[in-house]
Amino acid sequence: MSLGRLKIAGEARGLTIGLFGGSFNPAHDGHRDLSLAALRHLGLDRVWWLVSPQNPLKSANDMAPLDARLASAAKAARHPRVLVTDIETRLGTVYTAQTIRALRRRFPRARFVWLMGADNLATIHRWRDWQRIFGDVAVAVFDRPTYSLAALGGPAAHRFAAVRRSGDARRHLKYDRPPAWAFVTMKLNPASATALRAAARATDL
Repeated sequence: MSLGRLKIAGEARGLTIGLFGGSFNPAHDGHRDLSLAALRHLGLDRVWWLVSPQNPLKSANDMAPLDARLASAAKAARHPRVLVTDIETRLGTVYTAQTIRALRRRFPRARFVWLMGADNLATIHRWRDWQRIFGDVAVAVFDRPTYSLAALGGPAAHRFAAVRRSGDARRHLKYDRPPAWAFVTMKLNPASATALRAAARATDL
């Protein structure tokens, strides 16, 4: 389901929502698998894909237009509780910490959990105001091929080691007062947006 430019206030009221941000350049089954794992393991009501207008840590040279990435995400999501939105564009936010704060103000009756792959946990200490993210919402980190060991040994995992939830406690992460985070194992999907773009370029040659 695509939220695109629709009003979403009704979608947020009283729900627990996983926020999954990214370029989705393009979206693929790995994104969908992570979202379904979040619904299943964390007991979420919805997952919103926040299709970023431009990731400040990535080059714009290889970035498809926003409308094309939204269309890619809508095609890949294929689940009634996984919703695709361009809300960062409409909010005018650039950084994840800004987006989370804006969403909490706009939807005070919703509970949000930030979702990300282990590759992002490994580098989140480079993000603007990254510790504020952990202070504002619970965070769920999902296993990804080749990244998990580095992520769990990285600066963010060490900084918040004392508030990591494991086992059955992960199911209650959505109710925990931040900071709180969990690492979620799932069936690994090797799909990669970088590999898909490379394959598309090779096809065009």
